[in-house]
Amino acid sequence: QVQLVESGGGLVQAGGSLRLSCAASGRTFSSYGMGWFRQAPGKEREFVAAIRGGSTVYKDSVKGRFTISRDNAKNTVYLQMNSLKPEDTADYYCAADCLRPLITLCRSAPNFGSWGQGTQVTVSS
Repeated sequence: QVQLVESGGGLVQAGGSLRLSCAASGRTFSSYGMGWFRQAPGKEREFVAAIRGGSTVYKDSVKGRFTISRDNAKNTVYLQMNSLKPEDTADYYCAADCLRPLITLCRSAPNFGSWGQGTQVTVSS
């Protein structure tokens, strides 16, 4: 199992930007899907973005604002978040080991085998 450590969360005003990082260790994962999920207080964990090879998929409400990318040489996946809104406030979790061949199947949390501990993002209005 790969170990994942997120960083980059914090407090930002609406309209601002943050970049989350997820560093993986334990083994390389360049061929598997990776993703970001989030969980707001009192709500269920929800999909945000996923990447597998050169393909990406996003939650509709973050399209055009968030960008997921990966650096396989550094075993790191990123989530660039621009034009942040108060409703983006949540704990953000990195996930790895989506073995499904279709990127769209990496929208589902049970399809991931490894999870980080999360990093908090708070967007003030």
